[in-house]
Amino acid sequence: MKVGILGQRGGWHERSLQKALERHGIKAGSFPITAMAARQSTSPQICIGREVLDDYDALFVRAIPGGSLEQIIYRVDALHAMENQGIRILNPPGAIEKTVDKYYTLSLLEREGLPVPKTLVTEHFETAMEGFSELGEDIVVKPLFGSEGRGMVRVSDRDTAYRVFRALELGRYIYCLQEFIPHGCHDLRVFVVGGRVVAAMTRRSKGWKTNIANGAKGEKAIVDEALCALSIRAAKVLGADYAGVDILPMEGGGYRFIEVNGIPAWRGLYAATGINAADALVDYLLLGAS
Repeated sequence: MKVGILGQRGGWHERSLQKALERHGIKAGSFPITAMAARQSTSPQICIGREVLDDYDALFVRAIPGGSLEQIIYRVDALHAMENQGIRILNPPGAIEKTVDKYYTLSLLEREGLPVPKTLVTEHFETAMEGFSELGEDIVVKPLFGSEGRGMVRVSDRDTAYRVFRALELGRYIYCLQEFIPHGCHDLRVFVVGGRVVAAMTRRSKGWKTNIANGAKGEKAIVDEALCALSIRAAKVLGADYAGVDILPMEGGGYRFIEVNGIPAWRGLYAATGINAADALVDYLLLGAS
């Protein structure tokens, strides 16, 4: 079986997958998705340098770097083209398209009956200012496309909201506003692979952002059957073979699904639980190939 990784050469997650594959006798190379060349009416159709991706049975997608709208669309289109050739892509490009977009993710989760935070997405400044009041004048402003908590800002003052929204207007950004939910500076990351929960951790921080990349610490968590089932549903509705499902516990009780990551990290999860998600991913891939 020929398996490759589209990601950062020498990155921790790429090495983790390579080691897991090597335990099954599979040697996998790692290649940057930004180096792809796609051709039509000739062969090979898609390659990276001299590496012909048409020849691969499966490709793990570990990174789609930021870029222009055309660059991002082209990279995902190339993944679709390879999937259409019969190459197995993990996660599938359709799942990546859904999970990378916070608005689309939340709309699909809510349609499935999963509880999500009150959210307003708009292009209009005045509507955003109205939304600030509508959402209780304590909100989180998020980039529509983003990860690891970068670019998220909590706003609880109307004058500050005015300045932040005007700055976003100048950059022609979308306003993605979400009610701030008191959560005791912790949340839950549930890691789903192939329709089952393989591990979960509580992420605790000193501030309201709970991302490991921002300094939060992870600790092993035990998730009840009901929340496991909902996390599995969240991954399924987004078409993800694997996902990091982020759940915010509310101080007054209950919880909200805030994000489903289609290219989730698991280094912090491994440190917190001792479970290497790479092994589960490779087992899932090989089970589907058998």
